[in-house]
Amino acid sequence: MAGDTAEVGIETFLADWVGEKQPMRDWFRLFYRELASRADVSLSFVGRPGVSYSLRPRHKNQNTRQLFAIVDVIDDDPEARWLSVCFYEDMITDPRQLGECIPGGLAGSDGYCFDFYDNEQELASYLLERLREAATTAATGS
Repeated sequence: MAGDTAEVGIETFLADWVGEKQPMRDWFRLFYRELASRADVSLSFVGRPGVSYSLRPRHKNQNTRQLFAIVDVIDDDPEARWLSVCFYEDMITDPRQLGECIPGGLAGSDGYCFDFYDNEQELASYLLERLREAATTAATGS
């Protein structure tokens, strides 16, 4: 991972995330570890307390975009944080049509966002598949 600063920031954020009954912390950790384990992927982390904490992966082969996904922890209610996982429309498929289309909403490009509120293994697995798909697409230079 390019940038020990991002790793330290993410690990500190996870350690400080209070509330054992919040499964979103565990899902965020799973998504983070999946992305961190990918070859040639670097991560950045942007914290805006009270708004969001954003994990932004980038593949070294990407030419035109600064990232291939955004995994946001929405922090409008620290006792009930939820995740929003977004992708460029042309970097993933959405065979089950679970994503919300966001025209021009991802750095000026069309995208899909998946809001994740509950402890749903099925949705988490689906999002992991999308993260892997986006990383694979990014490796081609998107």
